[in-house]
Amino acid sequence: MNSKELEEKIIQHYQGEEKMMILVFAQWCVNHELDPEELYLRAYPNQSSKPSLREAIELTVPKEEAGEIADHTLLGVLSLFGNDDLAFVVTEEIQKRK
Repeated sequence: MNSKELEEKIIQHYQGEEKMMILVFAQWCVNHELDPEELYLRAYPNQSSKPSLREAIELTVPKEEAGEIADHTLLGVLSLFGNDDLAFVVTEEIQKRK
């Protein structure tokens, strides 16, 4: 495998992991009766909604069918991808529940 192929494989892996992070975020929102697009826009007001977020929302299931996603799990995943602004908005929503 040459360096170009390796670089493409790494990028594809990262993009796959990023899609999983977005799906975890979207499902967490559904589980807590929150709008993922609204939270995303609160975190990133200068960006339009990402197509990957809309795709993830389509893949979510009703909260009755979903497994529990712990708050700390979501925050950890967001942190891994450098989504600190979104993690801040999620933390605000967690505090509202308490």
